[in-house]
Amino acid sequence: MMKEAYLYKKLSNKRTQCQNCAHYCVILPGKRGICGVRENIDGKLYALNYGKAIACDIDPIEKKPLFHFLPGSQSLSIATVGCNFSCANCQNWNISQGPKPNKPILGEDLTPGEIVRIAKENNLPSIAYTYTSPTIFSDYALDTMKLAKKQGIKNIWVSNGFWSKELFDLISPYLDAANIDLKGFSDEFYRKYCGGRLQPVLDTLKRIKKKKIWLEVTTLVIPTLSDSKEMFENIANFIKNELGAETPWHISQFSGLISWKLQHLPDTPVETLEMAFEIGKKAGLKYVYTGNVPGLSQENTYCPKCGILAIERIGYAIKRFDKNGKCSKCKQDLNIINL
Repeated sequence: MMKEAYLYKKLSNKRTQCQNCAHYCVILPGKRGICGVRENIDGKLYALNYGKAIACDIDPIEKKPLFHFLPGSQSLSIATVGCNFSCANCQNWNISQGPKPNKPILGEDLTPGEIVRIAKENNLPSIAYTYTSPTIFSDYALDTMKLAKKQGIKNIWVSNGFWSKELFDLISPYLDAANIDLKGFSDEFYRKYCGGRLQPVLDTLKRIKKKKIWLEVTTLVIPTLSDSKEMFENIANFIKNELGAETPWHISQFSGLISWKLQHLPDTPVETLEMAFEIGKKAGLKYVYTGNVPGLSQENTYCPKCGILAIERIGYAIKRFDKNGKCSKCKQDLNIINL
């Protein structure tokens, strides 16, 4: 069901330049881009993964993780194979790296219309484009997002944020919320462990916020690689100064066992997550959360003004004590987007 890509330029000698993500790959005839799913076929660029869903699941929205956008609801989660990164820590590596460099594009034929129909039939208020970075199935996602918008269904991207400006301009009118990974805070880390660069991710974060699309940020804390006090301070200050104190920051525990190439590393100690949490709070962030360790109190939402418990979370189960997104005690706005 492949489709000619929306974002590319034709160059001389039948070469194409993909404009979908910040790699801006120049692709020769018969070759694919870094993502493994965009191919130059006789001077035209095609999205090979269009309409081929490798996953179609119903998830709690807290799994994305989104804690302030439609809390307690469920979201239809869609993905295709491929990724524009090659993160050593990837836990979905079998699908993200599966088609590289020239392997078959696996997935079940599922049209944008069928995705929206599934969401409607199950009374799901949102569709999340997730698991692999939706950047690489943006054509498929965009066509689905347009149909979803008409039906009053919200669109969510869970992404590495390595977008082109052209992609942002194309999808942002249909995007309601995003969780973006800020994996580290140095270009060296991004180049060495992700196969990308830092600056385009920071640019995407700022564009999302400027457009007033709901944004939450996630940092996976990898022992010895992305667990320094300095990095936590840099990320916390960037979120506070560039994105706003109300932007939730999720600090997640790494598990070596399910990673692509880092099985030799231990799980992140809870003390490290708690250190990052304290740094985030000290920087002035209103909502800092620890992830992947059920039962920690830092998974809950507390009123940033009076400190009372507003949303309790254990795993993906939640209990709400707020009143329509406001603190039940002091009426402080908790920056929650309800249905």
